Amino acid sequence: MKIALLHYHLKAGGVTTVIRHQVEALKEDCRLLVLSGEPPQSPFPVPVRHIAGLAYDAPAQPPRDPHKIAAEIHQAILGEWEGGCDLLHVHNPTIAKNNAFLDILEALQERGIKLFLHIHDFAEDGRPGAYFPGDYPDDCHYGVINSRDYRLLLAAGLKPEGLHTLHNPVKALGASRRSTPAGNDILYPVRAIRRKNIGESLLLSLYFQKGHALSITLPPNSPADLAAYNGWKRFARENHLEVHFDKGVTHRFEDLVDGTPYLITTSITEGFGYAFLEAWTAGKLVRGRNLADITRDFAACGLQLEHLYNDLPVPLEWIDHRRFFSQWGSCLLKNSRHFGLPLDPETIAHIVESMQAAGRLDFGLLNESHQKAFIRRLIKDPAKRKHLAEINPLLEEPVLSADTENIIRHNRRIVSTGFTMDSCRENLLDVYQKVARRDVKQHIDKSRLAASFFKPERFSLLKWGPYVE
Repeated sequence: MKIALLHYHLKAGGVTTVIRHQVEALKEDCRLLVLSGEPPQSPFPVPVRHIAGLAYDAPAQPPRDPHKIAAEIHQAILGEWEGGCDLLHVHNPTIAKNNAFLDILEALQERGIKLFLHIHDFAEDGRPGAYFPGDYPDDCHYGVINSRDYRLLLAAGLKPEGLHTLHNPVKALGASRRSTPAGNDILYPVRAIRRKNIGESLLLSLYFQKGHALSITLPPNSPADLAAYNGWKRFARENHLEVHFDKGVTHRFEDLVDGTPYLITTSITEGFGYAFLEAWTAGKLVRGRNLADITRDFAACGLQLEHLYNDLPVPLEWIDHRRFFSQWGSCLLKNSRHFGLPLDPETIAHIVESMQAAGRLDFGLLNESHQKAFIRRLIKDPAKRKHLAEINPLLEEPVLSADTENIIRHNRRIVSTGFTMDSCRENLLDVYQKVARRDVKQHIDKSRLAASFFKPERFSLLKWGPYVE
């Protein structure tokens, strides 16, 4: 088969890694071409064509001509294969990083190109700034990366014959060339965007055993995320916390993994959920926050994650709850209007009353300002730190034991046999055959899709709101 893969860019990151894995899995079975709005930062094993009109929007950029860009894409495909491609595999098409993107896809459909739209992230899932006002493409095949997204898109109008699940492969973390461990830091292997919940990783570090520090591997790229990240660096410095930022910039990742007793994750949103899988391939435990909607697929495969916590409840009286609920209600109402979901102030007031009656909030609902104030309380008051651990026993650092080693061995086996490059290849080839041979008539109801993600009782200022120092 002749397959063209398309994305906004090929910068280092999650989607680019997936594209590389797919190319590696398919290169012996398919003829491949990659189309990108920016050239790759490192070589690809198949031809890459740079189509500038696919890149992210830039400030003060003039409007793009989607038909001209579609023609450029079509010409690049015809330049590679005289008869064109069997299908165009488009990654993350529903994230509005390029405002002309949906019009480009429509123009490609008009040219008779079969589209397979592979969704990794949803704008409806706490990304209001990346939400397209128009409809998503009709009458083409869609792909998702987990069973949650599959269920939500079926409920939003897609049909089983036009919707496919593609689990990502997990490549084993490479062994270090070092003969001795790199250190004793607890590793959070992450590009530290806001939704990775950096404040909670700092909170966890208060419960590390003496001699253990927290290491965070990479800084974010976007200005908003970078401002929040720099705020955490200042906070850690001012409060004398044992946290090493940007550790992956100056150290080989394999060395960091080798030298850590275990890894952590505190993210409040994941797409595929590599954080719950990769550590086991290096023979390491992963601790921290579970995301049941994402890990449900892994548990069904046999992965043991019972040692993770599903939320981190904190006493309401330990935060400025009047200010929090004022910000929370305002942000909730603003987002409900943005996504066209009916929600009035009276309904919000009832939800707030219910949350207040519970007397506790998940730490992941707080924005950076409230998280910092809460952590300062714990730093200043050991009794509060002890009480929080009584509420949340999984905060305490575990003693690694024979039971832990059994979990690591078990999970390593599950990941190494269930998320292989071979299974990725077979899955992709099967989906491609269906996309190439079967036309579909289907439409996504965007209101129903947005409503499925918009859950007030789990509405997080960290995820949905702007950065607040």
